[in-house]
Amino acid sequence: MNITLSVDEQVAVRAREAARQMGKSLNQVVRDYLEQLAGSARRAQQWTQFEERCLQSTAQLGSWHFNRDEANER
Repeated sequence: MNITLSVDEQVAVRAREAARQMGKSLNQVVRDYLEQLAGSARRAQQWTQFEERCLQSTAQLGSWHFNRDEANER
């Protein structure tokens, strides 16, 4: 998909130079950012779903209780 963006010309010049220093085109840097942004949103949604399942769980641990000292033993 092609996306058209409007930015100040000086911003574009500085961004293109920053991308060049990273060995990438400005297009690639923007694409990478959008992929990261989309991935972050997906991870946040997955975490929220996991948290909801945990809170709704009726699982029981029996007589086990969390022990900080045991958890930190090396």
